[in-house]
Parts: sequence; structure tokens; C-alpha cells
Amino acid sequence: MNSTSQFVSSRRMGAYEPIHQMGMWGENFKTNGTLNTPPSILVDGDELNTQSEDTSNGILGHSDKFYLEGTKPADKVQRRLAQNREAARKSRLRKKAYVQQLETSRLKLVQLEQELERARKQGLYVGSGGLDANRLGYSGATDAGITAFEMEYAHWVEEQNRLVCELRTALHAHIGDGELRMLVESSMNHYFKLFSMKSMAAKADVFYVMSGMWKTSAERFFLWIGGFRPSELLKVLEPHLEPLTDNQLLDVYNLRQSCQQAEDALSQGMEKLQQTLAESVAAGQLGEGNYIPQLPTAMERLEALVCFLNQADHLRQETLTQMARILTTRQAARGLLAMGEYFQRLWALSSLWATRPREPA
Repeated sequence: MNSTSQFVSSRRMGAYEPIHQMGMWGENFKTNGTLNTPPSILVDGDELNTQSEDTSNGILGHSDKFYLEGTKPADKVQRRLAQNREAARKSRLRKKAYVQQLETSRLKLVQLEQELERARKQGLYVGSGGLDANRLGYSGATDAGITAFEMEYAHWVEEQNRLVCELRTALHAHIGDGELRMLVESSMNHYFKLFSMKSMAAKADVFYVMSGMWKTSAERFFLWIGGFRPSELLKVLEPHLEPLTDNQLLDVYNLRQSCQQAEDALSQGMEKLQQTLAESVAAGQLGEGNYIPQLPTAMERLEALVCFLNQADHLRQETLTQMARILTTRQAARGLLAMGEYFQRLWALSSLWATRPREPA
């Protein structure tokens, strides 16, 4: 029985537990090569020729090597100069990309400061109403866990911008598949690291992670169970992956359908959880003013919320893994670049929206 069927069966019984096994990808998706396959070793043609000459004539002294270097044909010298110019050009591009990354980070920090300031003002307003601030805010342990997550996520964003720049430069330079595969692996593992970070943060405060307060305002507009919706992201990326073979088109279509089924199952489970949680909180005698007896039951219900978040991130991770298996190395690199630039545009949109001119009140 697949995960969707499991959920439907549990829903008929009135349960709200999340799916524990996705198992939605079967024989339709055959591995075209795993991401852990080590890249092939690329050897420069000039070095290979030089090594063969050295080994055929024995070990050469420094004067002999200098003599051979001086007697190289002119075309080799020109080719080496051209390689040096290309390396210098790439260095300038990396420097320019780094400056752009710093500017993006600066705008991100400005936007975060503005959101924190608004949050502080809202907290002071609620606190002035006479409610206990400790009951409305984080506990000490929770606050420490969330603060650590926010710091880690800020570093994650910086590293993400760097990886996007490297992918862009590599694709423009038409580097070999071996080096490109290493960049693809790094980018994939970087997203997997984020899912692990979120899982740890959810143990501190699952409401914070689910609400997306650690994301920009534009990202929160598209939020689904604490992150992006896999099937929608596939629609965004697919135009950047062309041309695709007929088999690839079929595999991508099947993957999107499987994602939608799993998303529907998780969304239905979330709706059932919200319903049962609301019933638990609302239980009790009207006007008694004692809410404590109802809260332990509600707390038990909330334990499932962490499971839903982890299942949603598991679906996101499996979607990225399957896409990497369906696509060639170069297609996967283009897809990851499109995905990274998509999120960068959302960050820029949030910054522009936060700093837009406002009419005086």
C-alpha cells in the first residue's frame, strides 16, 4: 500500500497522523548515475605531453626543464597566454559576483532589521495590554535554539549565494562534467543541510519554523508546511531544463504527479490536525476561566506537527534527488542555478517591497 493509500485509510478512521513512508517513486525512475559517483580526473593535455617526455628521457634537472620550456613551439606559448587571460577574466567575474553577493546580503540584513523592529513594536504593544510577556514569547531554551537557527540560516544564505555564483560561472565557462558534477553535489548537499537545520529548530519551536518568520515576506507568500511546494517548483524549473528527451519528459511528469499526490495527503492531514486541535482547545465549560485541563490534550496533538514538517522536507529532498537522477549533469546544474536565482529574486522582491516609498499617513 502506498503512502497516499495509507493516509486515506487513516483519514477514514479519523486519525490525523502524518505519513511515515513516502514510497511514491517506483520503477518509473531508474538511476542514471548517483550524485556520490566521484568525478573523473581531468588532466591538461600540455601536462600529459610534458610528463610523457619526462618519463621517456628520465628525470630531468632544472636546467633541462628550463631549456625545454624555452624551446616550446610558439603555438603552445600562445595557448598558455590565452589560458592565463581566460583565468584572469574568470577571476574578474568572480570578484564582480562576490561584490554583488555582498550587496544582496546587505539588502537582506536591512530587510531583517526592519522586520525585527516591527516584531519588537508588536511585542511591546501586546505586552502593554497586561498579558504576561513570557507566555507570549519564547522560553529561554526555545529562544536560544531559534537564535542559533537564525545565525546558521544567515550563513546558509551567504553560502547559497556563493554556490549560485559558482554554478553560473561554471556553465558560462563550459567546464567539464566532472567538475560540474562536484558543484551539483555541493548544491544538493547544501539544501539537505537546510532541511536538517529546520528539523532541529522545529524541536525548539515548530510554530516559528512553520510560520516562515525566518524567510522573506515574498517567500512566505508561497509557503507550504514550512517551505516550498515541490510540484510548483518543478513547474518553475522545467522551462530552464529544455531540451528534454521523451523519457525525461515522462519521468518529470510522473514525478510532478507523485509530488501532488503526496502534497494533497499532507495537506489533508494538516487540515485534520487543525480541526482536532481546535476542538481540544475549545473543549470545557463556558465561563469557567480554567483552561489548564484542555491544554495537555492540545499539547499531545501538537507533537504531530513536527512530524508533518519533517515529512514535507523529506518530500522536498526526495524531489531534488529524483530530479538529479532524471537529468544529465549539465541539466541538473541548470536546474539548481534556476532554483537558486528564483529564490534570489524573491529575496530582492521582498527588499524592494520593504523599502518602497510610502505615502505619509
